[in-house]
Amino acid sequence: MGGVAGTAGGPVAAGPAAGEPVVVERADGAGGELVLRRAGTDYEIISNGVFLMDTRGGASERLLVRAAAQDLDAPARLLIGGLGVGFSLAEALTLPQVAHVTVVEREPAVIAWHARGALRPWSRGALDEPRVTVENADLLDHLAGAGGGRFDALCLDIDNGPDWTVTPGNARLYAAAGLDLLTRRLTPRGTLAVWSANAAPAFEALLRERFTRVRVREVPVPRGEPDVIYLASGPRPADAAQAAT
Repeated sequence: MGGVAGTAGGPVAAGPAAGEPVVVERADGAGGELVLRRAGTDYEIISNGVFLMDTRGGASERLLVRAAAQDLDAPARLLIGGLGVGFSLAEALTLPQVAHVTVVEREPAVIAWHARGALRPWSRGALDEPRVTVENADLLDHLAGAGGGRFDALCLDIDNGPDWTVTPGNARLYAAAGLDLLTRRLTPRGTLAVWSANAAPAFEALLRERFTRVRVREVPVPRGEPDVIYLASGPRPADAAQAAT
């Protein structure tokens, strides 16, 4: 694990041309080089040269949590996979039925940027909330571990979608074995919510084989395909799910 170079929120040198993003920090992350850039008043996270997310908008990230928790009574326990720019976590803490949120984020730099750095305003200082626990871990490892218990909502936003993962290993999360791990972490009333930058028909079909209720919510974006939220609840018994495949 590498350290973060520079200080978030500190002076940033002028970019090579007016209006171009400027680098605030670079970090040697668990998945390679991680870069935080500032573009005007917004910030962007880049992984190994690939754009991941930014602080513009956030409607679909907020919907991810809100839709997963909408039918829950208090007290509800949520797990958010991926801290990102903080939209989902901040939204979860506005919901009165939410008693506790566990955030699993594998990149120490992202956690640091929210704890005392440039991204803190977007997560609204949520890392200081007593209702929040942040686990610095790979989500698959965390799910496979013995601790943590079960959750009333699992909200996943660690990739650009099931078909566009940040690292090849993350593809396991959206396959049968990954869904087994996720299902074991759901309470009987729980919902699995997965964010995607585009429609993922094969993943949707797998969800329908393994859950009795699957909903798809599309969120228009300024350019390109709409963001998609997959919501699955009511896991089928293991033998029924296998028979459907």
